[in-house]
Amino acid sequence: MSHHEVVILGSGPAGLTAAIYAARADLKPLVIEGMQPGGQLTITTEVENYPGFPKGILGPDMMMAFREQAARFGTEFLAGDVTVVDLKATPKKITLGKNELTADTIIISTGASARLLGLPSEKKLMGHGVSACATCDGFFFKGLEVAVVGGGDTALEEATFLTKFASKVTVIHRRDTLRASKAMQQRAFDNKKIQWIWDTAVEDFIDDGSGKLSAVKLKNLKTNELSELKCDGCFVAIGHVPNTSLFKGQLKLDEKGYIVPNPYRTTTDIPGVFACGDVQDSYYRQAVSAAGTGCMAALDAERYLAEHKNH
Repeated sequence: MSHHEVVILGSGPAGLTAAIYAARADLKPLVIEGMQPGGQLTITTEVENYPGFPKGILGPDMMMAFREQAARFGTEFLAGDVTVVDLKATPKKITLGKNELTADTIIISTGASARLLGLPSEKKLMGHGVSACATCDGFFFKGLEVAVVGGGDTALEEATFLTKFASKVTVIHRRDTLRASKAMQQRAFDNKKIQWIWDTAVEDFIDDGSGKLSAVKLKNLKTNELSELKCDGCFVAIGHVPNTSLFKGQLKLDEKGYIVPNPYRTTTDIPGVFACGDVQDSYYRQAVSAAGTGCMAALDAERYLAEHKNH
């Protein structure tokens, strides 16, 4: 059983930034990479809003650069997914299959996963017309026609945001009423660029033959009638799920399952456990804000270790 001063769960922008800072502080962090090494950015084709990349950078390339930087300062990496974690033990215990590790501090950066429709064509065309993030990808649809799937705050926020770029935004919703807040609904209804398709589900995403989205296949849930909506992009906006199932019953979570850190810090209700990135942020969900909280978590962990070494 190996022991580490700092174990970081997750390898997106938050986890790898935490690793860079912890490694530079000579804490020899171990990053457990999780099911999706590199996090959500690995399914984003082009990142154009991260400072320092005036020409943009591919999401996977950016995460590889983060990883190389963390490795350069002595970060260790372990592939795989944590199956059990005991945050209240001293030292804290982490299990990966048959592997057991212990840690003085744990930085949780397991992120959140966009809820998707689960269609094979959705996976195939993700990043090629299908997206789960308007703020990441909206810019690529200047003057084009796009669709948004969903009827909650996320969907209407994304639809309204997309009207800055797209010539037309069509919201596709399974019901004939929206779940979004009244203020959000009013803003969307008042926007002349937004059109509505009610009582309808997406059955399939249609490829134009060159690996790009050309239309969505729709089914009216009241009449069962099938139709096609031509569009250059489709944004699936049915919410996010924080990857916190491991921590239920151990850490303070909000009603949506996000970790609740202490105000203005990355500390949690368990000493020595820190949270950063999308696992504790249902609001901003950007690579740059995740990286910022990763830096904070590493600094918080470093201070915690320094204080406890003197006891």
